[in-house]
Amino acid sequence: MKRVAIQGYKGCFHEQAARLFYSDTPLSIVECDTFPDLYTAMDETRADAAVMAIENTVSGGLIHNFELLREQGLRIKGEVYLRIQQNLMALPGQRLEDIGEVHTHYMAINQTRPFFEKNCPWIRLVESEDTAKSARDVAELALEGVGAVASALAAELYGLEILAPGIETYKQNFTRFLVLDNYLTIPEKDIDKASLCFVLPHKPGSLAQILTILSFYDMNLTRIQSLPIPGREWQYFFYADIKFNDILRYRQALQAVRPLLEDLQILGEYKAAL
Repeated sequence: MKRVAIQGYKGCFHEQAARLFYSDTPLSIVECDTFPDLYTAMDETRADAAVMAIENTVSGGLIHNFELLREQGLRIKGEVYLRIQQNLMALPGQRLEDIGEVHTHYMAINQTRPFFEKNCPWIRLVESEDTAKSARDVAELALEGVGAVASALAAELYGLEILAPGIETYKQNFTRFLVLDNYLTIPEKDIDKASLCFVLPHKPGSLAQILTILSFYDMNLTRIQSLPIPGREWQYFFYADIKFNDILRYRQALQAVRPLLEDLQILGEYKAAL
């Protein structure tokens, strides 16, 4: 039984991502209120692993989580891309016209507002701390006339009936989750992706020089994100994800760029999900 920490409540999308990644392993889910709590759960050995959202195709990157990856030091061991399907649910026997208000996380409200405006404008949308918790509250408190927007897993766990499936505006809505695991070893032959954090000298052309070298070694840059370095004006941490077909070329690329960087931190080397 692998104990996996998630941000949120049982039935949330983090749990779906965890079950997708560990599809052949029995899981015990450790609920955490915040993303830093994921690391605390692992530090205190209450969890063996953690799953953490890092970016979404609609809303972009979760900036604070990039900082956590750099500061906490745990290595990324894998990734999951999960299609986010939002569902309107309520107590069994309730109809859409019975619902007066719907509770869910603010991001779910943003992703589904056009559905409510078009199909049920009488419903009041109420922001809550978590999609799955909203579903749990409706079930445990037997809230008639109140719905929730959450995952199909939440509806199943809490015995709710889905009144309208897939109500998100953008159907190509995916979230990328990172897997942190103290006990998972990735065979080198399977490694084809790496997440890096580096600092450049504060001089013209330094980033272009690094990107040129990575291109020469056939590194495919799939994401780059810059964040300011506190206390150092106009200098930045660069977070980059690169994919490659040859791990030897990847090692050579790192060796080539190291002398040109002020600092390089390898956040993880793992098998790409896509």
